[in-house]
Amino acid sequence: MNKKIIAQKIIAFQGRPGAYSDLACHAVFPDWQTLPCNSFEDAFAAVHESKATYFMMPFENSTAGRVADIHHILPNGGLHIIAEHYQPVEHHLLGLPGATLGDIKIAHSHIQALSQCKAFLRKNNIKPVTKEDTAGSAADLKRLNDPSIAAIASSLAGQIYGLQSLAGNIADQAGNTTRFLVMAREAVVPEVGPDNKHAECITSFVFRLRSVPAALYKALGGFASNGVNITKIESYMVDNKFTAAQFYADVEGHRQDERLKLAFEELSFFAEEVKILGVYPVHPFRKT
Repeated sequence: MNKKIIAQKIIAFQGRPGAYSDLACHAVFPDWQTLPCNSFEDAFAAVHESKATYFMMPFENSTAGRVADIHHILPNGGLHIIAEHYQPVEHHLLGLPGATLGDIKIAHSHIQALSQCKAFLRKNNIKPVTKEDTAGSAADLKRLNDPSIAAIASSLAGQIYGLQSLAGNIADQAGNTTRFLVMAREAVVPEVGPDNKHAECITSFVFRLRSVPAALYKALGGFASNGVNITKIESYMVDNKFTAAQFYADVEGHRQDERLKLAFEELSFFAEEVKILGVYPVHPFRKT
């Protein structure tokens, strides 16, 4: 992403130091300070209150799917998407210094991390024990001081809490990746080039449909007829009503592209509300 000169080099994330979100922050902004927050709401507030410049927000995982609650928080959080980042999730079995793989009888971690490493745990006769998060499990391991207990967490958590990796890349499936969105108070929209062309971009938005027959089919027709590729569309309930659905969508293209303007114009005929969440460069991971 475009890292212009910023005085306050602080990026917020949800979780404890050493969480995978913390790892993603260091991957994109290696010289920035990271700010751990107890909740997603706290991370949004940190940016609004100028405690941090950006918020590194996990959005979806290739194995576990959407991150819980994000779709409800994102549209009303008051921040803008300015970049995306794809972070490989490499689970490590972390133990106390001097411990060996043969010593480990119990592994603590978040339920998703444990479920993603079932085969490894079963093969090594290690009992999974669910904890609140991965980094917290690593932090608690030092306090427990029991060489028969390990934590499944990131390599960064091992470095922070003085643990050693007894086994790396222990997930059952290769390619486990989390997509993060970088959020900011102000929108940072890629500019038009001298040839009146934009860099490859993603435009993210949410919308609600009018209650008319075939509304979704008609609303998306404008994207098809104008040659706009929809890379993601997902519905979710709002206001605790089964009849009120809101849609999140990612499409290829810049909001100012003529074909995208026409598609949004047609969408507006069938939508009660359309909110642009961000226009940002395509991450290279999408091409791999």
